[in-house]
Amino acid sequence: MSVVSIILVLIVAFFAGMEGILDEFQFHQPLVACTLIGLVTGNLEAGIILGGSLQMIALGWANIGAAVAPDAALASVASAIILVLGGQGVKGVSSAIAIAIPLAVAGLFLTMVVRTLAVPIVHMMDAAAEEGDYRKIELLQIGAIVMQGLRIAIPAGLLMFIPAEAVQSGLESMPAWLTDGMAIGGGMVVAVGYAMVINMMATKEVWPFFIIGFVVAAVSQLTLIALGALGVAMALIYLNLSKMGGSGNGGSSNTGDPLDSILNDY
Repeated sequence: MSVVSIILVLIVAFFAGMEGILDEFQFHQPLVACTLIGLVTGNLEAGIILGGSLQMIALGWANIGAAVAPDAALASVASAIILVLGGQGVKGVSSAIAIAIPLAVAGLFLTMVVRTLAVPIVHMMDAAAEEGDYRKIELLQIGAIVMQGLRIAIPAGLLMFIPAEAVQSGLESMPAWLTDGMAIGGGMVVAVGYAMVINMMATKEVWPFFIIGFVVAAVSQLTLIALGALGVAMALIYLNLSKMGGSGNGGSSNTGDPLDSILNDY
């Protein structure tokens, strides 16, 4: 890999890390990150195929409350670099995908480290706010975002000087107690995250939709696209009920709550 390609890959990795927090230009999405790395390294076709394949997996990754999803940015950048280093082109996509999943889980550790380091920065920003030093607040904010970029750029730089085989063997050598512990801990955090979201959002108007969503999600035959379509349909139903406002009863018992108005009809 040429020096120019290495620099461009590091730039892509840096922006992918920042976008994992900013979530504005979507550089951290697998389809974007892998395509850009494939472009700057002369492996555009393989990068697009890898990014598209990983994107379908990452569709189900989302931060819910306090639960942090697997690191799509690290998985995308690292797997694309390993694909390029492997020199197999499109044929190496399947191997890169297999490596990307444990890398995404391992990326959670880096995320926790960076967010822990960001805690004192928040306190420093609070102190600056009390002093009215807005310039210092902006600089601290930029520094915290730069840390997120380095969270991906540093591993990406190391990967470009480490054989892909060594990376894969290192991941496979992780002890079972470590991988099982991460899985159990992640499951507990997800449960707490859902509880926090429900605690903030749950009202008598939306409880029926929560129940329907959990029941429908248990049907394994439904794809993410089908679940999304059902969610949009339920949202449209609720909006239409809100506009009607219980007009079926002549509007006399309209409480402003569409579900209460319907129940009052009975």
